[in-house]
Amino acid sequence: MAITVKGPIVEMDGDEMTRIIWKMIKEKLLFPHLKMDLKYYDLGIKHRDETDDRVTLDAANAVLLHGVGVKCATITPNAGRVKEYHLKQAWKSPNGTIRSILDGTVFRKPIIVKNIPPAVRSWKRPISIGRHAYGDIYKSVEYKVPGPGKAELVFTPQSGERVALAVHDFKGPGVIMGIHNTEKSIRSFAKACINYAVGEKCDLWFGAKDTISKTYHGFFKEVFDSEAEARKADLERSGIRYRYMLIDDAVAQIMKAEGGMLWACMNYDGDVMSDMVASGFGSLGLMTSVLVSPEGKYLYEAAHGTVMRHYYEHLKGNPTSTNSVASIFAWTGAIARRGELDRTPEVVAFARRLEEIVIATVEGGVMTKDLASIAEPRPEKYAQTGEFLDAVAGRM
Repeated sequence: MAITVKGPIVEMDGDEMTRIIWKMIKEKLLFPHLKMDLKYYDLGIKHRDETDDRVTLDAANAVLLHGVGVKCATITPNAGRVKEYHLKQAWKSPNGTIRSILDGTVFRKPIIVKNIPPAVRSWKRPISIGRHAYGDIYKSVEYKVPGPGKAELVFTPQSGERVALAVHDFKGPGVIMGIHNTEKSIRSFAKACINYAVGEKCDLWFGAKDTISKTYHGFFKEVFDSEAEARKADLERSGIRYRYMLIDDAVAQIMKAEGGMLWACMNYDGDVMSDMVASGFGSLGLMTSVLVSPEGKYLYEAAHGTVMRHYYEHLKGNPTSTNSVASIFAWTGAIARRGELDRTPEVVAFARRLEEIVIATVEGGVMTKDLASIAEPRPEKYAQTGEFLDAVAGRM
């Protein structure tokens, strides 16, 4: 008998090989066991193009309305992709658009599997990444300078004198970029990271480059320090140490640490370091990712891309061995959260049991090619995309 998930889940479909996997996960692992009210939005690149990206805005607002969403990996098109898919323009990152609307923080955490040892010998416990998910280069304004001229940073207050700062006196062609952030978003980020650290009872690190960017990065440090000071009693009660470090020092120290901390990063740093941590623990396919808004809205997703190379092989009719673990965990995260909000423990139990079965399947020696190449002991053969999902379904 199928278990009923009471509240709705916003489903965002994606692109290429992950879109193929997404459908298989639903058909093989979810629909046979669950009755779900899915609010479906197609974020595939062609449909985003057809709707002038309106579908991305609608999907993000649906998460604000319903509280829980799950997202497949999507294409952020460059010039080559615009030509390949005959797009109207190089649409912005759907993840960036959604993060901006939710004003959320992205938390990524590796999935620990016993027979996939970390590449970094010192890492014994998971390292979670808290990524500020607003502003900086993801909301930047850019300009390609055609020739000699003066670039200025200008601010015109609602009341008061216009402020203009010289950026550079160009003698020839170049490029310029303007980025921004807001105190409201930075403060929400700091509060979300402190709440996560208290909930997980893990140390909290924050790194920036305030020695160079004394105003922009310095403001991040100032806000983060003030929020940590305001919660000092809660942090001490939970045995949590808050540390601020220069970002380069944090990178160096993370390589020697045992793990077990939340590493809070500015937007671009979090984008880069979450991939490093994922690879260090085995694979981007072994990484959970959730965007949490200040109002407690949740969007779960896989931390990796659309696996374009495998998709091209799939189109040729060739077999693929694509890791579906992170996509499965995106679904289980959303289902468990929905169950917690609806107070339906049987739904939460189903999600957690499915996660246990996925891990047991890999630890039992059935895994895709990316994991088989780093597993200890290495299995004699690896599973194809559908074979792995069939093995999980069989255990269920």
